[in-house]
Amino acid sequence: MQFIDLKAQQERIRDRIESKMQAVLDHGRYIMGPEITELENRLAQYVGTRHAVGCASGTDALLLPLLALGIGPGDAVFTTPFTFIATAEVVSLLGAVPVFVDVDPETFNMDPDDLERALEAVEKNDPAIHPLPSVHKPLKPRAVIPVDLFGLPADYDRMEGLARDRGLSLIEDAAQSFGGEYRGKKACGFGLAGATSFFPAKPLGAYGDGGMCFTDDASLAEALRSLLVHGQGSNKYENVRIGINGRLDTLQAAVLLAKFDIFPEEIQLRRQAAARYNELLEASALTTPRIFSDALSAWAQYSVLAKTGDHRSALQRKLSEAGVPTAVYYPTPLHLQPAFSSLGYGRGAFPVSEDFSQRIFSLPMHPYLTFEDQENIAKLLS
Repeated sequence: MQFIDLKAQQERIRDRIESKMQAVLDHGRYIMGPEITELENRLAQYVGTRHAVGCASGTDALLLPLLALGIGPGDAVFTTPFTFIATAEVVSLLGAVPVFVDVDPETFNMDPDDLERALEAVEKNDPAIHPLPSVHKPLKPRAVIPVDLFGLPADYDRMEGLARDRGLSLIEDAAQSFGGEYRGKKACGFGLAGATSFFPAKPLGAYGDGGMCFTDDASLAEALRSLLVHGQGSNKYENVRIGINGRLDTLQAAVLLAKFDIFPEEIQLRRQAAARYNELLEASALTTPRIFSDALSAWAQYSVLAKTGDHRSALQRKLSEAGVPTAVYYPTPLHLQPAFSSLGYGRGAFPVSEDFSQRIFSLPMHPYLTFEDQENIAKLLS
C-alpha cells in the first residue's frame, strides 16, 4: 500500500503529462517558458486572486513576500511551532525573529486567542502574558504567518482582523491547503499574500520542487516577479533590489498543467476518502480530524491522535507489520528544534503543540484510496 499513490495518478494522465513535457522540449524555453504564464493564469483564476507568481519552491513562496515587505532584524513575525521548519526558517533567514503561537486543540491550526496574547506580549515586551523569544531588544511586530495544516485553512476571520487592527501583514502558509476553502473562499486567497508548494506529495504536486504566491496587490506582484529573478528591473542586467534565484522551471509548470486538469476531481476524491475514514474510525480510541461547517480541507494528510505516545508506537508497529505505511507530522515542535535554540523557548512553552507531537500520526491519504484498503486500516486500528 502507498502512503501517497503518485503512480496511480501518473498512469491515469501519463499521455497528457508526456504531451505537455514534449511541448517544452520542442520550444526549448526551459526557463520562464510560456507554460509558467499559463499556469499562473489558470491557478489565479481558480483561487480568485488577481495575480499568481510561480517560484522555485514553497519555501521561496514564503520568503519572497517577506523580502518584498523589507522584513529583517528587529522585526517579529508570528507563526506556529507545529509545522515544517520552512515556515519559521524564512523568518530567521532574514534576520527577523519568529514569535511562536500555540495551535488550537481541535484544528491543529494557529489559535487566534493565543495569537492575541502573543501580540499583546510583544507590544508590551512582557513574557508573563505569553512566552517570548529571549532577545535583548524589544521587537517590532510586522507580520503573521498562519499555517493551513494538513489542508485545512485557518480561522482567517479572526486572524485577518487581529493583523489589520495592528497594521500587520498576513501571509497565508497554504503549502498544504491548495484546494481547501474557508467560508466559500479558496485557500491561498487570504491576507496580503498566500504561498503554496508544489512538492510532489502535495495535493497539487510537481515532479520536483515548485511553488506559487497569490495576491490581489499589483505592486506586491511586481516586486515578487523582480525578487525571484535576482531583483531584476527592466531587463536581466538591471538589478533594482537584492533578490534570489527563485524561478519555477518550465518543465514543472508543464507537469502541473496536466495535473491541474484533474485536480478538482481529485480534491473531491480526497474528501470522500476522509469522510470514509471518519466513519470507519468513529468507534476507535483515536481522535479524528474535526472540520468545521464553514471550511473544506484539501486533505493533504489524514492525521489522527493516539491516546499516548506509547499507544501511537503500538499502532504504527501493528500497521507496519500489515504493510500499511504511516508518518508523523511533526515529532518535534519548532520551538524545541536545535535550529531555534537561540530563541530560548523551553519545554512547556506551547503545551498543545508538544502534546500533539507525541500522539499524532498520519494514515495513507490520496485520491485513489479504495474502500477496501481503508476498511482494512480501520480494522487494524480498532
